[in-house]
Amino acid sequence: MTSRNSLFLRRLRRFPAAGALGFLTCGLVACGVGPRYQRPDIAPPTAWRETPEETSAAWPSSDWWRGFNSAALDDLMGQARSANDDIGAAIARIREADAQARIAGAALLPSLGLSGDATRQRQQTTSFSPASASAANPRTFNSFSAQLNSSYEVDFWGKNRALRDAARMAAAASRYDRATIELTVMTGVASTYFLALELRDRLKVAQDNLESAQTTLKGLQLEAQVGVLTALDAAQQETTVATLAAAVPPLKQQFGETLDALAILVGKQPETVDISSGTLGDLSEPLVRPGMPSELLARRPDVAQAEAQLVAANANIAAARAAFFPSINLTAAGGYASTALSTLFNPVSRVFAISAGLTQPIFEGGALTGQYQLNKARYSELLADYHKAVIAAFGNVEDALIEVQQTADQQQRQAEAVAKARRAYDLTQAQFHAGTINILTVLSTETALFTAQDTLVQVKYSHLKALIALFSALGGGWQRV
Repeated sequence: MTSRNSLFLRRLRRFPAAGALGFLTCGLVACGVGPRYQRPDIAPPTAWRETPEETSAAWPSSDWWRGFNSAALDDLMGQARSANDDIGAAIARIREADAQARIAGAALLPSLGLSGDATRQRQQTTSFSPASASAANPRTFNSFSAQLNSSYEVDFWGKNRALRDAARMAAAASRYDRATIELTVMTGVASTYFLALELRDRLKVAQDNLESAQTTLKGLQLEAQVGVLTALDAAQQETTVATLAAAVPPLKQQFGETLDALAILVGKQPETVDISSGTLGDLSEPLVRPGMPSELLARRPDVAQAEAQLVAANANIAAARAAFFPSINLTAAGGYASTALSTLFNPVSRVFAISAGLTQPIFEGGALTGQYQLNKARYSELLADYHKAVIAAFGNVEDALIEVQQTADQQQRQAEAVAKARRAYDLTQAQFHAGTINILTVLSTETALFTAQDTLVQVKYSHLKALIALFSALGGGWQRV
């Protein structure tokens, strides 16, 4: 026998109660009584409707926003990841869930406690003798004790294991929730930043058009003064100038509100965030293309969160079912007791106690049945949520693919419309100065050009926003590990 084994046996002999408790614990094997979890079978689509089958996949990377080649956007993303309050709250919820899992797992281990006691008592005693009446004889004595206490609930039916598993899956769900929130924040930062650029571009278009219209108005007013044009022609251009001028303040207001929203996303005071440079035209268009639909669910943190909650609910059903069966509790105490402190730790002062108890619920007023039915109903609810999350994930991708393709086509067509409106405006200007057309034709083509330019900026933003939606629908580079 090795020295280590000899030391272990000597310790068991010193505290026989604790040793017996350990052997009883090891001798009992827990058996679960709850349903085994099986992932719901939800068949994915065989292919995406809007993507040709022969195209290769280009799933998003974890830093997908760098594909837009914007240093300002990269900086905003870094600020948001470190200072966004929603992400900070999600991280705190992870710590809470980890602590709850640790608490739930503690029931699977024995509890140990050390106690010590010192008592001095004075006790009245009565003695009798044949020759005299009873007499009171006070007696004073000391009592000392020191002992180790242990208790353990044998998890024979797997209730405590089920509760621990449920808490662990809740902690996993909190991690998936954090990934979902981070993806939402990141896409929000990108969309808001692009919106700020769109509003800057629209402001520039509006101000340039206003300046051009004012120049045209001055020329018309001079011609009206010399009698070449009527006052009505000049008044019509005045209307155009006033309309363009009225469009500037709302754009400035929206731009300021967008900066405030961006400040909230990056966790800063509104006055510290400013977008003073950059245009939508400076941005690159990153490549993103989904692979097979069957690969999507492993890349969506919200789907993983929904399934983790479903697994936790299944474990809670097992725990509720196990509560109907008897619970077995083992307790043990071992230590020393003596009336003199000097002899407290002598071998003869050793004491121990061991006990086992079994408790069987008989009537709980329907509480156990109600808890079991509650957990089953909760599982059914989360099963529906999981099914919804899965089909919504496929729908998100389909919608984003359609939006990306259609906005790309719209952007191309709108660019062609701007080019044609520019050409028409230039032609009418030349013909007007040649005296072959009237000013009304010039003003009409001028308005059409201004409208086409403003629409092109909005379509560019819509296309970039659609790309962000596709990155989000594909999980933003997240993968289940």
